[in-house]
Amino acid sequence: MKPQEVRNGLSIEIDGQPWLVVQNDHVKPGKGPAYVQVKLKNILTGGHMEKRLRSGENVEQVNIDRREMEYLYSDNTGAVFMDNETYDQTTVPQDALGDALLYLKPNTAATALVYKGNVVTVELPASVELEITDTTPGIKGATATNQLKEATCETGLKTRVPPFITTGEVVKISTQTGEYLGRATGA
Repeated sequence: MKPQEVRNGLSIEIDGQPWLVVQNDHVKPGKGPAYVQVKLKNILTGGHMEKRLRSGENVEQVNIDRREMEYLYSDNTGAVFMDNETYDQTTVPQDALGDALLYLKPNTAATALVYKGNVVTVELPASVELEITDTTPGIKGATATNQLKEATCETGLKTRVPPFITTGEVVKISTQTGEYLGRATGA
């Protein structure tokens, strides 16, 4: 495929490794030929890279299967996921998932990326709703908007929340930054 056809979410192969296109920009400089600047995430290692794809070169597309799976539990061998169609259970090493388990509660649905028959990583939604299990009590009358306090979520994720959030509340957390976004709407 041509570099101009590269889109976000597409999987391509560079130097024998599968990469997921996170961001792409078509650049037409004043001098010289046009090119595509892409930000990539390695599907196997989780590493990031930026690359300039010139208009003359070819890019190889990689077949990555996206499957709906349910995260069941974690143990010392890794995280166990169940395929929602076949009910097969797969253990994924924790180092392949990185911080993804901090945003997943047991028995929640997730989109798994499958490469050559193996689950290599999990796609997270933009935000998740987690319960606060530990935080200091708020200071009465503290209304400054920039004040934040430490809090621990039910998955072990540590984040900073406003002083009015108490233990037991369900909050919305960004999976990109790990930051507090607001109270959960259904809670």
